[in-house]
Amino acid sequence: MDVSDNGGNTYLIRPNYQHKFKPAAVKECIHEILREQLSGVQYDPEEVPGLSRSLAECIKNKLKDMGFDRYKLVVQVVIGEQRGETVMMASRCFWDADTDNYAEDVFMNDSLFCVAAAFGCYYC
Repeated sequence: MDVSDNGGNTYLIRPNYQHKFKPAAVKECIHEILREQLSGVQYDPEEVPGLSRSLAECIKNKLKDMGFDRYKLVVQVVIGEQRGETVMMASRCFWDADTDNYAEDVFMNDSLFCVAAAFGCYYC
């Protein structure tokens, strides 16, 4: 029985170079989406939960179109009110440094700030 005929597993433990998660390209994608969708937007606490979900979904869909085969994509979006205060964020992940990576971008205007991070984790 030929495995390639029925779409069986290929058991790749490393991504091909052209399909590797590319942080620079992902950062540019995130930057474009945040700029397009948040320019001129004023902070409204009632709108923020829906806006955060919408942005995360938009970023995830755009990243899927970029062709990162066999990557699980996790997108996190945080939106807060711009009040001149310091905000510090951190994240930790347990992953394979050879195949997994992340990209992030920050958008700010007079009313709000937005931090978006996309994590790409390769799976076999």
